Amino acid sequence: MHENSRSDSYAAAGVDITAGYKAVELMKQHINRTKNEGCLDDVGGFGGCFGLDLTGISQPVLVSGTDGCGTKVKLAILMDKHDTIGIDAVAMCVNDIICCGAKPLFFLDYIACGKNVPEKIAQIVAGVAEGCVQSGAALIGGETAEHPGLMPVEDYDLAGYCTGIVDKAKIIDNTTMAEGDVVIALPSTGIHSNGFSLCRKVFDIDHNNPELYLPREELDGKTIAEALLTPTRIYVKSVLALLDEVKVKGISHITGGGFYENIPRSIPDGLGAKIDKTAIRVLPIFDLIAKWGNIPERDMYNTYNMGVGMSIVVAPADVDKALEILKAHGDDAYVIGTIVRSDDKVIL
Repeated sequence: MHENSRSDSYAAAGVDITAGYKAVELMKQHINRTKNEGCLDDVGGFGGCFGLDLTGISQPVLVSGTDGCGTKVKLAILMDKHDTIGIDAVAMCVNDIICCGAKPLFFLDYIACGKNVPEKIAQIVAGVAEGCVQSGAALIGGETAEHPGLMPVEDYDLAGYCTGIVDKAKIIDNTTMAEGDVVIALPSTGIHSNGFSLCRKVFDIDHNNPELYLPREELDGKTIAEALLTPTRIYVKSVLALLDEVKVKGISHITGGGFYENIPRSIPDGLGAKIDKTAIRVLPIFDLIAKWGNIPERDMYNTYNMGVGMSIVVAPADVDKALEILKAHGDDAYVIGTIVRSDDKVIL
């Protein structure tokens, strides 16, 4: 297909277009795992096509999200482990749009690299594909851009974009939230994809601190590097199952800014979330960050998820059913607080 498509001059300038062709061929097997009924063509065209099935949806609303993995990519590069960072890219997008009640439909990725090494790019896309499988989204396209001179040859960055759909009548409406409603936590798998600039400082990641690679008892035998690189949990399927059976009044994806920035985004004026810190199942990696970096508790809760990847607000009468559904779908959910009348959106 590409036998005659080669530019020696472009290659001499640092861009090997044949490497891009090889990368596409290597990633196709991963992309094929994500195909669903909406996919209309193969990867390689100028745009990804997706057919909308609007059965049962009276007023379709498309919900879009875009994000990256932050400087977590730096750790993936140092560890030379590239097959999970793509899960993070998908998670950061789909976990956002599910807060509106939207079901993810499709996803596109963008990889910028100093040098296109097809095998490495294919590993990255394998992670993206896995994230898409976990969320039910189809990977319908993307872009790999080789940027010699803009970044070192071993470096890359990864970002993504997703679109989902929700019936207008089913968009989560926080105006129904009331005093006495209950805040449920969905556990995180660790740092997820936020706060890595602080992690890099605390653990001296940029200088490849050898302590990163030593097994630690408090991390159940994992190294710090392994714990930090653990992929972001994708909550789509469990939350969609919950939305089918329970009236959900608010959802927050706990990302950069932690509790103080994210929980308020789902709470209307005049109300606040009173969080019981003793109930939070703080993961050991956060204790380690606070200890090594001498980070004040408030800064920790204002930077990290602290073990809570998502918070969900339901009426008291729906708590038991909500917990049952979430646990049945793999999220060991638990109660961390209540909604109270307050001008402070988060009370910790």
